[in-house]
Amino acid sequence: MAEKKAKKPVTKETAKKKATPAAKKTKVSPPAKRVKEAGPLSKPKASASAKHVQKKESEEERNLRLKRLLVEKRKEVLREIKNDTSRYIKGESKQLVDTALDDGDWSIVDLAEDINLQHLGAHREDLLKIDEAIRKLAEGTYGICEDCGDEISEQRLKILPYAICCIDCKEKRERMEEIQRREGLL
Repeated sequence: MAEKKAKKPVTKETAKKKATPAAKKTKVSPPAKRVKEAGPLSKPKASASAKHVQKKESEEERNLRLKRLLVEKRKEVLREIKNDTSRYIKGESKQLVDTALDDGDWSIVDLAEDINLQHLGAHREDLLKIDEAIRKLAEGTYGICEDCGDEISEQRLKILPYAICCIDCKEKRERMEEIQRREGLL
């Protein structure tokens, strides 16, 4: 048998020397050139059904994102209700009651309680609107204006996810309410 040569221990320098020539020998053309050489006929055309599936998937993703947004908004409103209620129970208004000495003080106590109740009422309305929006999302009618039937813009829905009217119809409603208020109908 032939004598075996003693192997030198591999060091960083010897590893670099061995790796460098191999890298120089291999030449690979970039993929962009290959695509250009193949020509425009190689691009697959998407069928109408594939486009429909992609659109449907994006619609499902949109609905999922909107539902998450509505649920998060609902949690936020519930947190605010809990905070308002706990402050009321803990005694912020009780301190006012304990220090009330005359009719003026009692009117302040009444006013503070009215404000707290209005906050809770507004939160309740927001919860009802959010629940209605979640129901509409499940039905497939979410994001459609109740007045004109057009789509409500994504920007509006991001800001107010439980909006039921587009901006134009909401402005018309507000103008009508203002006219009714001036005439004493509301």
